[in-house]
Amino acid sequence: MAGAATFHDAEIVFGMLSASLLRRHLVKVTGLAIVAISLLANHVEAHGLGNEPAPQSRFRFTALPLAEPEGLAPRSVREVRLNLQRIDGWLSSVGAAVAAGDLDSDGVANDVCHVDPRWDKVLVSPAPGTATRFPLFFLDPPANLLDPSKMAPLGCTLGDLNSDGLLDAVVTYVGRTPLVFLQREGASELGPDRFVVNDIVPGGQQWITTAVALADADGDGRLDIIVGNYFPDGADILDTTEPGRDPDMSMQDSFSDAFNGGRNRILRQIGSTTSPAPSVTFEDVAAFDEGVAGGWTLAIGAADLDGDLLPELYFANDFGPDRLLSNRSTPGRIQFDVVKGNLDFVTPPSKVLGHDSFKGMGVDFADVNRDGRLDLFVSNITSDFALHESNFLFLSHGDRDDLSAYRDVSRPSGVAQSGWSWDARFGDFDNDTHPEIMVATGYMKGQVNLWPEMHELAFANDRIVHDVRSWPLLGEDADLSGHEPNRFFVRGSGTHYVDMAAASGLFSQAVTRGLATADVDADGDMDIIVANQWEPSVLYRNECVRCGSSLVLNLFHTRIDGTGAETGRVPAIGATAVVTLPHGERLLSEVDGGSGHAGKRSPELHFGLGEVPPNARLSVALSWRDLHGVPHARTILLSPGRHDLTLDDLEVQR
Repeated sequence: MAGAATFHDAEIVFGMLSASLLRRHLVKVTGLAIVAISLLANHVEAHGLGNEPAPQSRFRFTALPLAEPEGLAPRSVREVRLNLQRIDGWLSSVGAAVAAGDLDSDGVANDVCHVDPRWDKVLVSPAPGTATRFPLFFLDPPANLLDPSKMAPLGCTLGDLNSDGLLDAVVTYVGRTPLVFLQREGASELGPDRFVVNDIVPGGQQWITTAVALADADGDGRLDIIVGNYFPDGADILDTTEPGRDPDMSMQDSFSDAFNGGRNRILRQIGSTTSPAPSVTFEDVAAFDEGVAGGWTLAIGAADLDGDLLPELYFANDFGPDRLLSNRSTPGRIQFDVVKGNLDFVTPPSKVLGHDSFKGMGVDFADVNRDGRLDLFVSNITSDFALHESNFLFLSHGDRDDLSAYRDVSRPSGVAQSGWSWDARFGDFDNDTHPEIMVATGYMKGQVNLWPEMHELAFANDRIVHDVRSWPLLGEDADLSGHEPNRFFVRGSGTHYVDMAAASGLFSQAVTRGLATADVDADGDMDIIVANQWEPSVLYRNECVRCGSSLVLNLFHTRIDGTGAETGRVPAIGATAVVTLPHGERLLSEVDGGSGHAGKRSPELHFGLGEVPPNARLSVALSWRDLHGVPHARTILLSPGRHDLTLDDLEVQR
């Protein structure tokens, strides 16, 4: 009995102590419980694993490999400077890129400009599965412009720079400034002899250019080049010609607020010629302050968000806040203002426009909420047990002129997480009027998981992050989110998205960098080209199991020479179209000049129409600036199908 009484007394005392401890730490315990429940709920929402059932797959894609050169030995890592060899795998993790367009002027965007780091070559070829209209060839500059021991290509962007009706290519590099390959008329088939190289930034500067977009930044009718650079200008990371040389080179000065990167620029076009040899001239405009110019930029978006036919710019920055810039330019005078969202008590600052501390990797635009304004999807690093940040789906709110009113809804929409993400691309791949979102993923595919060491570095004091000697060994064998599948977010019922990549034939664990979209076979549905790092790149041909009808618009300007003769049709970059469906819903799209990271869509506008009959007459409201920068607008009636429209034939000044 005594023993029992003693045990009972001890039980009472322990209970009293437990109650006292619980009361004392009730707030902390409750807070931890809320955090745990919130994390679980967020994990479920972000992965599209909530109560909403996955939609039955109505997509089917067939993979076709891009053409590859013969007789060249591939490699899987780049040689880098002596003091950077400990992170040569990290420095070799970008470079795969792809752009789609109509280089051979056959009326279809069925040609591919592809950068493959396995050979450090810029390859041009017909899209696989289309007619063999010309053999694969390289865009190689002369030896005096490219030293392979110090320089390598990073990207290709297609556009008609000198407005002669022929597509040109802007090729970007590590180790030098961009080069423009201007196409000229020729009787022979498309090949390297049809291109004239223009060194548009003379002086031998060393840039590492990871993003480029083409847009008429100041509204003067000429295409300008918006440049996003990554490592500080002058960083010769590939220079192995002096093995004993080991100068300092700074990495980012923070993992969350770095502005010591390469200079972001606008190269404003000031003139061009078509004969006797094509040429184009630019001036380097100091358009940005330190808070914009010094970001470690990986992607650029250019689109008109406020309806004035001038492009706003979005810089997606690694290691710190992205920047949305409102365009206040006039012809000959470029000016942008930084836009930031308003902080409140319920939204984490990193989910507010312009305040994030994430790793911006890709950006694209579409009118997701159907309010007649473009919305933004921005990809970041969102890997489980790694850097668990968040993608953004910024939807427009409030007045059209108030760009600060964009609000992120990525988490309730199910698109907050996708892995270590790169390019992101909107597209209505089943023509049901609602855009899907494809996201490229994966970083370094090796055998040794280096995430623990990267966690240590990410939590280190910012005072040592810039010193490469404080970084872990990130060689060719390192693995950082190297086996993540690309994502294909499909809208289910309501506004929630579910990843349907595996069920659609898009599953791939290759580390992907660039995504380009185009209707390469002119069958009315969009195809996808993916650029993979150190692995073969692929065209996914859309077989479209249950597709609706579509409207595909190719919008052009007419080029007039000094004699008044028409000399070609120029893609109308920046022109917008609003299609009104029979039930009154409106679809908005804008001719894109290369938004994103390493993938560039074709300039055609693609509208999925749903069940609209082929003989329907749809109202299409067009807005554009002509080649002199004058704004115009016109509303016409069109039936579903493909239409080539010369805007100058429709001109009505607005």
